[in-house]
Amino acid sequence: MTAAAKYIEKKLAERRSSGAYRTLKQENTLVDFCSNDYLGFARSLTLKNSSNEEINKNPSVLNGATGSRLISGNLAYTETLENEIAAYHKSDAGLLFNSGYDANIGLFSSLPQRGDTIITDELIHASIIDGARLSHANRYTFKHNDLNSLDAKLKQAKGICYVVIESVYSMDGDIPPLPELLNLTEKYTAHLIVDEAHAVGLYRNGLIPRLNLEERIFARVVTFGKALGCHGAIVLGSNALREYLINFARSFIYTTAAPFHQLVAVKMAYLLLQESDEAINALQKNIRLFKETIRYNEEYPLIESESAIQCIILKSNEKAREVAAYLQNSGLDVRAILSPTVPQGSERIRICLHAFNTENEIIKLTDTINNLINAK
Repeated sequence: MTAAAKYIEKKLAERRSSGAYRTLKQENTLVDFCSNDYLGFARSLTLKNSSNEEINKNPSVLNGATGSRLISGNLAYTETLENEIAAYHKSDAGLLFNSGYDANIGLFSSLPQRGDTIITDELIHASIIDGARLSHANRYTFKHNDLNSLDAKLKQAKGICYVVIESVYSMDGDIPPLPELLNLTEKYTAHLIVDEAHAVGLYRNGLIPRLNLEERIFARVVTFGKALGCHGAIVLGSNALREYLINFARSFIYTTAAPFHQLVAVKMAYLLLQESDEAINALQKNIRLFKETIRYNEEYPLIESESAIQCIILKSNEKAREVAAYLQNSGLDVRAILSPTVPQGSERIRICLHAFNTENEIIKLTDTINNLINAK
């Protein structure tokens, strides 16, 4: 066995022994309480049919993009779509990326420079962490949603300072104190960047426009793989930021552009989103139903959240796996979130609620959880 093979086996053995070993699972027939398909767009026949119709209207478009957007992969359709999405989110401009990961890698690896400072919430997306690591900027984290902690880090900032948060956090489902965060960053002339991945759909065009804060935000990242049920992402900001990313974001420059059918799906999803009051209201109703019927337990607390993401802290990989397995055996697809994905001691089950979940399904979910871990 080679040295590399020995290293691989050693690391896998360590992951198994810690109870954090990851495996892939195929699709199943369980009730979906784990996907990010909050509004049901990924399973929408309306979206599928409208996308097929749009593709058929453009028979001359190639199956693949054939190259990066700077060479052969750019279309007038792409630029029109960028303008439409930017306008929908009340932004001056936007630049499409092939995934949310690509968007965050491109933005954070290219924008902050040596001598600048990136300050992120400690629970920020892994893709933002990875992008920041690729920059040469000074990097700090502040305690989750803690203004005093952020203030202390802002006092240490040098150069151009970028503060990075999520509008709805992916692993806790909670919302930061956005107006207060903005006031604080503006006090230090720092630039606030907001990842809206889990807010769009829940709040139609995102939490930032809902709060009328778009003029005060330096940049936003919106992804299409959650409530929009598609794939890809867009970085929203000024026209100058868009041009900068075209010139310096390596994950944009050096990758084949998204194929036409991906662009069509995104366009049709945005059109569907504008007609989705019923689905958005159903999602909000299901969130309220879950919160009304789940019983709180101090030993295994429910994280406070008004979003589609609801988490119960189980404090160990073993317990989180045990509870998730029990729920899955009961016909409910709930997944365990283990360390190191979340900090040790905050292992959990992460429940994603959807517009398409029925009242009976949610009652079954909360009854099963209450009987299993919240029995008094």
